[in-house]
Amino acid sequence: MMTTTEQNPSARPEPTVDELEQEGDIAADFVEGILDIADIDGDLTLDVRAGRAYVSVENEQADALSLLADPDTVQALQELTRIAVQTKTGRFSRLILDVGGSRDARRGQLQKLVERAVERLDDGASQASLPPMSSYERKLIHDIAAEHGLVSESYGEGADRHTVLRRG
Repeated sequence: MMTTTEQNPSARPEPTVDELEQEGDIAADFVEGILDIADIDGDLTLDVRAGRAYVSVENEQADALSLLADPDTVQALQELTRIAVQTKTGRFSRLILDVGGSRDARRGQLQKLVERAVERLDDGASQASLPPMSSYERKLIHDIAAEHGLVSESYGEGADRHTVLRRG
């Protein structure tokens, strides 16, 4: 008899809090190594929320993390960190990495993107397509769209997956 995972490989059991804490510890060790190589000081904070491990890197000096806080750099570092976690645990990781508040900054950018889409809908468009983005960013878009009373759906595959917004 086939297991659920064999029938549908994307159906994975939700990780336990202990497993997520383990992911956070492995990720923190990996990120600390990167910070050491780059000679960048940073304080790491680990958290588990909504079925994901969160690792945040902070520094009291605003520009100390600027080299790593660019959204594309954070995304790349997050992917490398996920690979490091998966290599150690043998499990897929949905870990979220934040460097110097970059996630809050990105949420603000996505908020503005949704507001521009609302303007297009107000001007008579039946729907507004947003550019491709990561699953985490699409999740934020869905949340922000819901706050605006919009319906949001994701379309496409892989790197082309994007969100379309319309009135409810």
